[in-house]
Amino acid sequence: MKSILVFLTLFLMTNLYAYPDYSEAVKVKKIYPLGEKIFKKRCSDIDISRYSNYESLLDAIHKNGSCKKLRSNYQEALALYLWDVKRVKHNVKKYPSLEVTHKEKCPVCGMFLYKYPRWVSMIEYKNGKKFYFDGLKDMFKYYFEHPQSIEGMFTRDYYTQETIPVRDAYFVIGSDVYGPMGNELIAFKTQKSAKHFLFDHRAKKIVSFSEVDKNMVYKLDE
Repeated sequence: MKSILVFLTLFLMTNLYAYPDYSEAVKVKKIYPLGEKIFKKRCSDIDISRYSNYESLLDAIHKNGSCKKLRSNYQEALALYLWDVKRVKHNVKKYPSLEVTHKEKCPVCGMFLYKYPRWVSMIEYKNGKKFYFDGLKDMFKYYFEHPQSIEGMFTRDYYTQETIPVRDAYFVIGSDVYGPMGNELIAFKTQKSAKHFLFDHRAKKIVSFSEVDKNMVYKLDE
């Protein structure tokens, strides 16, 4: 009996603060909003920069006098919000805005872009010209025809909607989620987010920027 108790104690000690494996959809829709609410109301004095990993942050929240009355699931929601959202926003690079006017049209299909803000992608050239698109599919079509002198290419992470560089993104294709022009490449900042989306939406595969070719993009129209 004593050996069993020791084992259980060690198991709890090593797993209590392990990073939880929720899907991105659950975190974005439920956990992060709850964590933000708790942070603003009860624990706004926590300095995230003091912690090197999620586990040490959660341990501090567990021991923190001002947060000790939180239930364990509330402590976890707070830690996830601080680590995944607030810490990242503090360190995030500033990328161009993907806001468009009511007059802006996609140069490939002619669609008005303001109707579909979550799908807007952009190519910026070294001469300062910017072209906005109704999705990555049309952006890649344009890119394949005009690949020279590009300063940057940007899109939005599907879950968080933050602006991310296209060259560093992970793209999910063949899912049951459609963009304004049908089948799309759906972008994510991290491979982990892309994998969650792939399983949640019965997608075919994940590709990086270097793996995207003309045949792959035009096949999405079939």
